Amino acid sequence: MANNLISTSTAATTFIVVLLSLLLAGKSQTFSTSLRRTAMPRGKQNLTHLHFFYHNVVGGPNATAIRVAEAPITNTSATGFGAVIMVDNLLTVGPEPNSTRVGRAQGMYASADLNNMSFMMVHNYVFDEERYNGSTLSILGRNPLMLPVREFPVIGGSGVFRFARGYAEARTYFLNATNRDAIVEYNIYVLHY
Repeated sequence: MANNLISTSTAATTFIVVLLSLLLAGKSQTFSTSLRRTAMPRGKQNLTHLHFFYHNVVGGPNATAIRVAEAPITNTSATGFGAVIMVDNLLTVGPEPNSTRVGRAQGMYASADLNNMSFMMVHNYVFDEERYNGSTLSILGRNPLMLPVREFPVIGGSGVFRFARGYAEARTYFLNATNRDAIVEYNIYVLHY
C-alpha cells in the first residue's frame, strides 16, 4: 500500500511539473505583447526635409535599372504593362551623376496601368551620407509619369528614420527619350523620432 501511495504521489508530482513546464514554456514564447505608449522613443517627433536626385540608368553597360520580368502583353501594350524593373539607382545632392552621393534607391518599379504610363513603386532609399548613414526610408505608391509632380507615401524607415511616415514628391528633371534614362528630383518630408 505504501508503494502504491509513493508511486501515485510521484506520478502526480511528475504530471504537475510537466504541466507547469508546458504552461510556462507557452507563456515565454509569446507571439505579441502590448506595450505602453511610454515604451515609444522619448522626445518629440522630428520633421526632416530631404532633397536629392535619383539617377535611373536604363541603357548602356552601367545600367542600374534592369527589366527582370514581363507579361505576354508587355511588348504590345502602349504602356509596357506588366514589365518589372529592379533598381539600384544612385542618389546625389545635385543632378549631375558626379555630384555628392547621398545613397542608393533599391527596389523595383512595375508598369501597372493598361491605359496610362504609371508605375507601381516599391523602393528603399538607403542613405550613406554621414548623418543618415545606414538609415533607410521605404516608399510604396503609384507613379503617374505624365504628371509634372508625383506624390508617394513614405511607409516606414530604419535607423534615424524609425517609425517614419510622410510623403515624397518626384519631378522629372531629365529624360532621354531614346534610351529612357532619367534623372528625377525628389523632395521628401518625413516625421520620425
